[in-house]
Amino acid sequence: MPEFPVIDSHVHLYDIARLRYPWLDRVPRLNRTALPADFDAARGDVQVDRIVFAEVDVAPGQHIAEAAFVQELADADPRLAAMIAHAPVEKGAAVEDDLAALARFPTLRGIRRLIETERDPGICLEPGFIEGVQRVGRHGLSFDICVKHWALAYALALVRRCPEVAFVLDHIGKPDIRHGLHEPWRTEIAELARLPNVVVKLSGVVTEADHAHWQEAQLVPYVAHVIECFGFDRVMYGSDWTVAELTHRYPDWVAILDRIVAGASEQERRALYRDTAARVYRLAA
Repeated sequence: MPEFPVIDSHVHLYDIARLRYPWLDRVPRLNRTALPADFDAARGDVQVDRIVFAEVDVAPGQHIAEAAFVQELADADPRLAAMIAHAPVEKGAAVEDDLAALARFPTLRGIRRLIETERDPGICLEPGFIEGVQRVGRHGLSFDICVKHWALAYALALVRRCPEVAFVLDHIGKPDIRHGLHEPWRTEIAELARLPNVVVKLSGVVTEADHAHWQEAQLVPYVAHVIECFGFDRVMYGSDWTVAELTHRYPDWVAILDRIVAGASEQERRALYRDTAARVYRLAA
């Protein structure tokens, strides 16, 4: 385990009594309220001194209420230092109303609008979507990209069309680890790395393998390729808790990453576990 506290760049917190999360109906194992106290119970011996909340795909129209809920949690627990909220960027110029409503929450640092759940990922290249993302950037916010490996080419095109926006690729682009596929994901990750406005979360990796029979050796080449392409200054640790519970315990992912980067310097390990997230999400020292 790291000998210093980590920053977890991707944590899902939710209250099923307060907000509606339709996707949880299909995942009974996760269909319960998950609050900071539950996170503490799950993290075990891993020291976490700051948390970045990632939106949890609430029911349509509830994203402002979700942000208000998260800000209340942050007001009570200073470890919750940043929020990646949902905004319907496909509205184009009209998303300004949503961004203005979200701007009143001090922890707001970025926006995520899920692409992986769309039947057609080409929605992210529609003029309205692109304009909405560009407006996110003008507000000084980053944009989290969440796509499956087969839609990574769309993400690449989106980034190229918005060079002024800071992007964060969630879950290393969700490669098909279950079936051992590497291309075209491997090539497209290298192409993304050539674009200076992208960083990557080392999160949500195990859940792309076979949930019941995954092995650590399957994960290593994917994570190693991302680090090789982006470097430690452009990757950040994330747990993807609670979703990670579908395949492993919280400390397991930290232990796996520790073994993968065993030959890294202390400075590189601090970049992975702390410094990149602190820089990207503008967290106080």
